[in-house]
Amino acid sequence: MSKLAWLFLCLTFTATLLGLVSTTQDDQTTAFIASAVFGSLLLLTLIVGRRIKFDPVLR
Repeated sequence: MSKLAWLFLCLTFTATLLGLVSTTQDDQTTAFIASAVFGSLLLLTLIVGRRIKFDPVLR
């Protein structure tokens, strides 16, 4: 997994935990929306990372 994917994974996890422990409905909704955005970016990063292959031999 790339560094960018790890970043989005950590942000998703943090936003989800923040949404679970927040006291107001507005904060909870905002955190869960941020979690969904970061999760979709994580999925996109993982898909792009699998498609682009690195060829170490330059010919």
